[in-house]
Amino acid sequence: MPEAEKAENAQPSAREMIAPWVEELTHHLEIDEVEVDIDALLKLAGEAAHTVVRPAAPVTTFLIGYVTGLAEASGQADYQKALSAASDVTRRLLERRSQATG
Repeated sequence: MPEAEKAENAQPSAREMIAPWVEELTHHLEIDEVEVDIDALLKLAGEAAHTVVRPAAPVTTFLIGYVTGLAEASGQADYQKALSAASDVTRRLLERRSQATG
């Protein structure tokens, strides 16, 4: 099969499909200004799914978002610092859990 034909038949990656959805969703949630690091969230979700159990992925990302919003709204930290702190706590817990079971 010629390369041009392969390219035409190639399906978009999950990342390519998620990006427009995130843009649409943040617009309708009226948080267009929020930068969403899709790759970082997917990585954490994947770690939670593989370390805990698959349904832990969406719950984990929800909790990270929730605590980030609380910290920002209360003035404890700006968005980026709050997200980084919540993500770091999550990574450490997943790593500890992985080492305990591995």
